Amino acid sequence: MASIKLQGINKSFRDSPIIRNVDLTIEDGQCTVLVGPSGCGKSTILRLICGLEDADSGNIYIGDRLVNDVPPASRGIAMVFQSYALYPHMTVFENMSFALQVRKLKKGEIQRRVEEAAKILKIEHLLQRKPKELSGGQRQRVAIGRAIVRNPYAFLFDEPLSNLDYSLRCQMRYEIAKLKAQLKTTMVYVTHDQSEAMTLADKIVVMHDGIIEQEGSPLEIYNSPVNTFVAQFIGSSKMNIFPVKFEGQKGNMSNFKLETGEIVSINRKLDLKKGFGYLLGIRPEDLDVVAQNAKVLGNSLNGEVVLAENLGGEGFVYVSLKDGYQIMSKSKKTVLERVGEKARLAFGYDRCYLFDDQGKAICGIDSQSIETK
Repeated sequence: MASIKLQGINKSFRDSPIIRNVDLTIEDGQCTVLVGPSGCGKSTILRLICGLEDADSGNIYIGDRLVNDVPPASRGIAMVFQSYALYPHMTVFENMSFALQVRKLKKGEIQRRVEEAAKILKIEHLLQRKPKELSGGQRQRVAIGRAIVRNPYAFLFDEPLSNLDYSLRCQMRYEIAKLKAQLKTTMVYVTHDQSEAMTLADKIVVMHDGIIEQEGSPLEIYNSPVNTFVAQFIGSSKMNIFPVKFEGQKGNMSNFKLETGEIVSINRKLDLKKGFGYLLGIRPEDLDVVAQNAKVLGNSLNGEVVLAENLGGEGFVYVSLKDGYQIMSKSKKTVLERVGEKARLAFGYDRCYLFDDQGKAICGIDSQSIETK
């Protein structure tokens, strides 16, 4: 195992900046997941680490070794790509053992490593098959096995599950999580899937336009996003964000007025300017659809149902507020609301996020002011 450190990394293609002054440390044995929209630079960082691309400036360390001028084959890194990249004319055993044969390891050692990796991935019975005889999930396991047999300092995964259907993605995500716990090797994992990021990561790094917006544990990122981009990118349903004005403090409550005239209160003291505009955030899973006459111990907003989606185990209700802003509620129960009906949405005083008018976080739901970069 080895740590990975990037210092002041910059990378451009045809004068277009892709990575801009990135500093990142991945601890020994840690699984770090890079997330962000397409084109944010996360896959480029992976290629820089393994040596498939050269940085325009900055340094890359694997362990204590500066690897800027070290060729990919000598960096001790194993990479699993989005495409399986298996040799079609070779068996599973031959695919997994090819790199070891190139290194001229003894046959007994090759046999041992391949069989151990196959056992971990539960593909022992597939060793004599060729890739065309395998399912997508099985091919991905072979690609991972090919990386395992090399005993690398670190594994790099570049969106390895994006070619699989939903069921196989869930299954393979579970298998990679087990593999992570079993191997305890440094991992850098690139994905745009938030479920993969939240379930696999020891640390999440959120990227946007070639810079790191925020890094931290999954719960830190979820509960205390540093800005509206992170707040809306992390979460299985996008955070509701709409403008409010500060109305003042009453006891421990900070009060805000929506454009509808309704008041929303946050259970904390905040040093803000009265009458100034801010952005209020509420996650869909923190909103409950309640009866019009129900007693609510917290905030409530009124509107009209514009769409209701019933997915069986959970449901989504889209409500239009009086000012035209649309807000979404996510519930772990069957949705019965109908389009055009009045809807009342309830949420706790402690379930609100607050941002300034530039989108920079003021506080999250942990009742602590957020330290921004």
